Amino acid sequence: MATASVAFKSREDHRKKIELEEARKAGLAPAEVDEDGKEINPHIPQYMSSAPWYLNAERPSLKHQRKWKSDPNYTKSWYDRGAKIFWADKYRKGACDNCGAMTHNVKSCMERPRKKGAKWTSMHIAPDEKIEIFELDYDGKRDRWNGFDAATYARVIERYEARDEARRKYLKVQQLKKLEEKNSKHNGEGEVSDDDEYEDALKVDEAKVDESKQMDFAKVEKRVRTTGGGSTGTVRNLRIREDTAKYLLNLDVNSAYYDPKTRSMREDPLPDADPNEKFYGGDNRYRVSGQALEFKQLNIHAWEAFENGQDVHMQAAPSQAELLFKNYKVIKEKLKSKMKDAIIEKYGNAATVEELPKELIFGQTEKEVEYDRSGRVIKGMETSLPKSKYEEDVYINNHTSVWGSWWKDHQWGYKCCKQTIRNSYCTGAAGIEASESAANLMKANVDRKAASEETSTPTEEKKLATWGADIPDDLVLDKKKLDEALKKEDERREEEKDERKRQYNVTWNDEVTPEEMEAYRMKKVHHDDPMKHFLH
Repeated sequence: MATASVAFKSREDHRKKIELEEARKAGLAPAEVDEDGKEINPHIPQYMSSAPWYLNAERPSLKHQRKWKSDPNYTKSWYDRGAKIFWADKYRKGACDNCGAMTHNVKSCMERPRKKGAKWTSMHIAPDEKIEIFELDYDGKRDRWNGFDAATYARVIERYEARDEARRKYLKVQQLKKLEEKNSKHNGEGEVSDDDEYEDALKVDEAKVDESKQMDFAKVEKRVRTTGGGSTGTVRNLRIREDTAKYLLNLDVNSAYYDPKTRSMREDPLPDADPNEKFYGGDNRYRVSGQALEFKQLNIHAWEAFENGQDVHMQAAPSQAELLFKNYKVIKEKLKSKMKDAIIEKYGNAATVEELPKELIFGQTEKEVEYDRSGRVIKGMETSLPKSKYEEDVYINNHTSVWGSWWKDHQWGYKCCKQTIRNSYCTGAAGIEASESAANLMKANVDRKAASEETSTPTEEKKLATWGADIPDDLVLDKKKLDEALKKEDERREEEKDERKRQYNVTWNDEVTPEEMEAYRMKKVHHDDPMKHFLH
């Protein structure tokens, strides 16, 4: 796209322009400057540096490539969490009945419902919250971290560091206690040699060393396998260096085989050792426990399901196979529980017989329960439910029951008058009788209509003439008049095709005879008839 100020250039000017561009690319000439005084990279193509014609740009610029339309109303700020704007000392009209804040009503109040709200006590008035309205842009509305304060994560780091520090101190104290007990035992038995004293002092010094310097299993190292020295990934060193390698546990040649390529030893290198003292029992020990066993069962279930006709493949659709296996286990547990319930129902289960409560055994109890006049529990054995902040037991329009106390034909209503209209006026027992009589009358009318339809005789169909009137019994068509009427119909159709044959003074006879009507019907073209081309 060219700019609007492009004018005609001669061949010489065009050659000079190309030479200047080559000199700028080679660094022999200064770079071109845009409208803001910034240099333009000479290697940028012309179709990017030149603005479209409708922007009326006089000089090359990259301003049109940037976001030059910006809405100043958009903001990057966020709500001031927990901010208060005013704290009143007495209740104000229109405030929340529960806490006394002006920024919400009692139904949206987030405080605990008080026994007597601030509207009646005018005490402990809650402060007004700061309400803000922001107009966010497209990215701001969809930013999941908008308003997140990164400084709050420092508390999490401090908590974990404090836990690790307490753990290190505890381990040091425990190790020092064990060494002191061991030294006290040696002193009690007799004199200790100089070599033993030196070894104990060395152990105490080792215990005082920071634990983090001895443990390097959390270190991440690069593993290089490529010929060019490239890295194929990272491996976490999970083995503590003080532990004996698995291939050194048993140096017998005929013991368990160790594969150096995969670093695996499937058999147990020390099968005769005490299992409580063994640190490593072979890789097969881990293959039949934990998640490895679950994965093995999942593979077996996928194979069996595929053999039984299920379209499932563990490698092609692992999520589908896992969901099918999960549903299989749920169904299997349901069948087990169903069979167990059937057996218990038939034979009983003496192990699940519950003990009788003490009230039935002794016949009396010393627990006191206090009720009020309406029968509600104030204190005692039963717990009193908190009163809802919504209005309850409010009767409107002379009703004696609340809306929703009656249900019929998929509709809620009032139990007192059995009406299904929310804002209706209560009619009492008279309304119930009137509605029942209306329903009985409607049912009787429906039954009578059904009985009359069953006993009604079929009515005779009236024969209609071809022109729509009733056919008289003594109707006889004259054959000669019918032939003349057919000829007249043909002449009329020809006149319609060629209007030049129509005379100036034409007299029309409005009287139509039965023969003319029959001729019109016979000559009429039926557009829906598939055999219309073969009629005439």
